[in-house]
Amino acid sequence: MDPIASFARHVVVTEFDDIPEPAILRAKTLILDTIGVGVVGSSGPKADELAALHARSGSNAEARVWSLGTRLPASSAALCNAYQIHNSEFDCVHEEAVAHVLSAVLPAALAHAERVGGITGKQLIEAVILGVDVASNLGVAAHSGLRFFRPANVGGFGAAAAVAKLMGLDEVRMVNALSIAYGQLCGTMQAHTEGSMLLAMQMGFNARNAVVAADMSEAGFDGPKNILEGPFGYFGLFETSGDPSAAADTLGRIWRIEEVAHKPFPSGRATHGVVDGCLELKRQHGFSSEDVERVEARVPPLVHHLVGRPFKTDMEINYARLCAAFAAACVLVKGNIGFDDFQSAVYQDVRIRTIAENAVIEIHDVGDPNALTPVSVRVVLKDQTEHSISLDAVYGAPDRPMTRDAALAKFKTNCSLGKCPLSAQQVDSLIEQVEALEEVTNVAQIVDLMIG
Repeated sequence: MDPIASFARHVVVTEFDDIPEPAILRAKTLILDTIGVGVVGSSGPKADELAALHARSGSNAEARVWSLGTRLPASSAALCNAYQIHNSEFDCVHEEAVAHVLSAVLPAALAHAERVGGITGKQLIEAVILGVDVASNLGVAAHSGLRFFRPANVGGFGAAAAVAKLMGLDEVRMVNALSIAYGQLCGTMQAHTEGSMLLAMQMGFNARNAVVAADMSEAGFDGPKNILEGPFGYFGLFETSGDPSAAADTLGRIWRIEEVAHKPFPSGRATHGVVDGCLELKRQHGFSSEDVERVEARVPPLVHHLVGRPFKTDMEINYARLCAAFAAACVLVKGNIGFDDFQSAVYQDVRIRTIAENAVIEIHDVGDPNALTPVSVRVVLKDQTEHSISLDAVYGAPDRPMTRDAALAKFKTNCSLGKCPLSAQQVDSLIEQVEALEEVTNVAQIVDLMIG
């Protein structure tokens, strides 16, 4: 039997009371974080134009675009909100899976919840956790490096599972929903390589397609059944090797949402090890950016592939967010990296430019094509003093979590920077309602608070 049947059964039979409290608490933390990231993403490149474009494609006003408030068909709202969540590279990530596992799941689930009404907070938590389980386990099962854009691909599966769970589909129709989602998977790593805004769009495409897949399955449409290990299944086409059966065996025992890392910086997670190392060395040894001659980092092959790109003074914002040399230089000079740093004036800053142009990002092969750690950072000062650090866990990971205060500060800042900023009262109400999400009787009221 294809392992997709095991994934479908897990999603269908698992109920809220089967999920342990730590997983529920983590889900609420990451749902709140993802909402904030989606709100600030409304200020990202072409976000309002994207919403306006999709407003022309259908008049069925089922769900809303976060912050902007544009009313769209549920599938189009899922697309726009998933794009907004991923366009700032600030969304949470399952590191072992190499996937942003809430970025398609949550917007698809909330879009469906808005259009049907009456979805409770418990149902949303349940659907998100199970969608994350599907997405994360498919990523964890992969033994090959990234060929397609895995976060969007596994996110499409997870989003379809979440929406189908909210619909109450049985096992046969759950498999069909996942199958129809598979038939629509898309996402090229070329967008990542070039730093194109299409990267985040691909997250949106798969969120949209997931809603369509669940709708089609509910309407009785069929699909192939061996979509993971069949001769033309996911682990033969999108991944060159993997063991989805082993991942399926963990379902109900390992709750993958507890393993998801929180992002403290609005740049690719693969930059975070270098950034974290630079900040830690600066804290420990007290040197200033004027003292720095160069930065050297040894990173796994995947990290080098994702963010080892050369610094340029004419970088597009999507390219810059995925440039470890720039991120390292920025935090050494400014002590942090934020939304205001992705602009030409910062790239031209002679202090940042000098460090970034001299940064060395080298490959240290750890034997795992999907590893993001360990990361080693060495800062060489102008007097030839050297300071080094090696990190097995990067700030934001479950082993080195952000504090609640830091997470809430990130959320509040993000909500204030949306295209249509949220008021302080809205922000406080969002925090209160998500932290007590089990008590919410209709999650559409949460979306009410997300419109600036």
